[in-house]
Amino acid sequence: MSHTQQYSTPRRGSAVVLLVVPALVGGAIATALGVYGELHPPTGFAVGPGGFTGPLAMKAWLTTGAALLAIVQVLTAMAMWGKLPFEGAWVEPTHRWSGRIAFLLTVPVAFHCLYAVGARYDEPRVMIHSILGCLFYGIFATKMLALPKRGVPGWTLPVLGGLLFTLLVGLWLTSSFWFFTTIGVQF
Repeated sequence: MSHTQQYSTPRRGSAVVLLVVPALVGGAIATALGVYGELHPPTGFAVGPGGFTGPLAMKAWLTTGAALLAIVQVLTAMAMWGKLPFEGAWVEPTHRWSGRIAFLLTVPVAFHCLYAVGARYDEPRVMIHSILGCLFYGIFATKMLALPKRGVPGWTLPVLGGLLFTLLVGLWLTSSFWFFTTIGVQF
């Protein structure tokens, strides 16, 4: 059975109800992160660089790793939905594990951003980055809560997955790309 055949077409009203709670939780998480980032006084230090030259290099490389794994996520998701000719028992586990590892790579980055720097709205790149980061975790929570529900519309996972990918690329562009092109490639 292909991945697209697992879900029946629900009635419109029931599909909306199935998505309301995950969307509300995701929205609450995104909002809470933004409020915390704004109200929490930045400490200037949160996570040790762990073999990197500094926290910015650590964040740039971990975000780059997450972005590369997000590409694996998109490719394996497309294969699972029959849009690419990849087949085999490796596709779904690769999708799951690349997503898990990508998410884990973002956690120390987000922790450092929120705890050490806070959400900043004083310059456009940093403001966009702060907003994208909050939205990323909100959409991630929404997707994870919608994932196990039977009866969600077939567009739900591709749309939420596409949003996550887009947000992560935006985060990479406003952080890692900026770092590598402004400061230089450092480890």
